[in-house]
Amino acid sequence: MNINHHSQQAKWSTGLLECGANPATCFITCCLPCITFGQIAEVLDEGRSSCVAQGCIYGVLMTVTCHWLYSCMFREKLRAKYGLPSDPCNDCCVHFCCEACALCQEHEELKQRGLDPSKGWIGPPNVPPRMPPSMDRF
Repeated sequence: MNINHHSQQAKWSTGLLECGANPATCFITCCLPCITFGQIAEVLDEGRSSCVAQGCIYGVLMTVTCHWLYSCMFREKLRAKYGLPSDPCNDCCVHFCCEACALCQEHEELKQRGLDPSKGWIGPPNVPPRMPPSMDRF
């Protein structure tokens, strides 16, 4: 009996070059990538950092063309959190060669997993609301 215990690696919900699938995100990312990055970073940090702060750090790094190094660290966080492959190449290469597409792909991945980066961190997805204790006594 041959039992395989290898778990299959998850796949990205969209391809790297499918950035046009969501035109609004694509437009914002192409014009102001610091906004898209800030949204992604806030969600991946689970609200411990703000969209504005992360976007400002990204913007400052853009002035010295080092922003891709910073954003590739968050792609790595995203991949580790959801077990995603480093497709089509490692995270830094993806961000260096195609920053806007990488940000769009990451934004869409979070949306497909129930987290909308454009709304900010509002808690984990699909968590049932807390119910008040019942007044009934049995």
